[in-house]
Amino acid sequence: MDYSSSLEYLYGLQHFGIKLGLENTQRLLDRLGNPQRKLRIVHIAGTNGKGSTAAALEQILRSHGLRTGLYTSPHLHSFTERIRIDNQPICEAEVVSQTESIRTCAADLNPTFFEFTTAMALQVFALHAVDWVILETGLGGRLDSTNVVTPQLSIITPVALDHAAHLGDTLAQIGAEKGGIIKPGVPVISARQEPEVLTVLQSKAGEGKSTFLLAGRDFSWGMPPHSFDYRGLHTSFPQVDSGLVGLYQRENISVAIAAAELLLGSLDPEITLQGLGALRWPGRLEWCGDILLDGAHNPHAAAALSDYLTEQNLHDLLWVVALKSDKDARGILAPLLPHIERVFVTGLDVEETMPAAQLLQITDETGIAGEECASPGEALQRALNERRPGQKILVAGSLFLVAAVRGRCLELAGASL
Repeated sequence: MDYSSSLEYLYGLQHFGIKLGLENTQRLLDRLGNPQRKLRIVHIAGTNGKGSTAAALEQILRSHGLRTGLYTSPHLHSFTERIRIDNQPICEAEVVSQTESIRTCAADLNPTFFEFTTAMALQVFALHAVDWVILETGLGGRLDSTNVVTPQLSIITPVALDHAAHLGDTLAQIGAEKGGIIKPGVPVISARQEPEVLTVLQSKAGEGKSTFLLAGRDFSWGMPPHSFDYRGLHTSFPQVDSGLVGLYQRENISVAIAAAELLLGSLDPEITLQGLGALRWPGRLEWCGDILLDGAHNPHAAAALSDYLTEQNLHDLLWVVALKSDKDARGILAPLLPHIERVFVTGLDVEETMPAAQLLQITDETGIAGEECASPGEALQRALNERRPGQKILVAGSLFLVAAVRGRCLELAGASL
């Protein structure tokens, strides 16, 4: 088996779809000797901000000399990005060897893609003897494959409406699913939440006598134009600056700092600030020249993107957009269309896509013209052909869309992957 055939096998597991539940993953891990029991883990759930919070925490821990394992999804360009050691994607050879060995153990279990890759990540982290694992949930929390672990810390990032078919159609229901990662006696750090979500999370933590730390109450951050002050659990940092733009990232970074404080007890200010200054999370409010890439794929994320566009006084943008078919199109388009001059609607090769006609009907109702394009690449090229000097292009609606055009955008900006 080579890397190509390994990926063919792994992606072939997607025909098993999404199966919420822990039994299959636990049985697979039992056969692997339960590598998760050898690891110290931070478990992260939430609707938005999981990836950037995980990346910020990983950066702080690694800056303090600790060996880290980071598990996130989806990837932008390579499957190997999902499993990182010291922020470096594992090599293709390791994917091959792990696929071969785990496939043998999983022959009669029919695991899903995410069940298999979760087991792979935990196995890899144990083999590399990392000091800390930052483990991001895939979908939900309570029945997510990653919830087989007993972490040292649970983190809940902002919870919003998304994936209603799987998680429920109210914030309280979704909050209960996300809060399912909270374990008895394990401390919890939460971002600010809507009242109905906060009630559910605090109740869950209270049931298990878990310490519950809340952003904005137990730690906080300032909001000056550029860098910000962090006031934390044990220490405070002036003039925190990071490579992540957008005011909402200040909360994600503050959650990560608070988590690192809880795990390490004390943080070296100089090392922490230098680490955060080098922080990057590709595809999320990422500028490539005059092209802005963002994975906003639900109304909450679209509102945060709109706030950033307002902060930067960005308007009359050309928008390359594609949405998965199960998304709230009006909820995503509404906050962004006031910043848009024209839309270029396309599809996604790897996901069932919302019909272009459906999106164009919404834009037409607001008086914004648009057109359907055969592919993400064509949509980007049409936007490039039509833009005026200095006019900015927005690519948003799905991380799969961002992944499809990011290489070309970086090339145009004179950068590389």
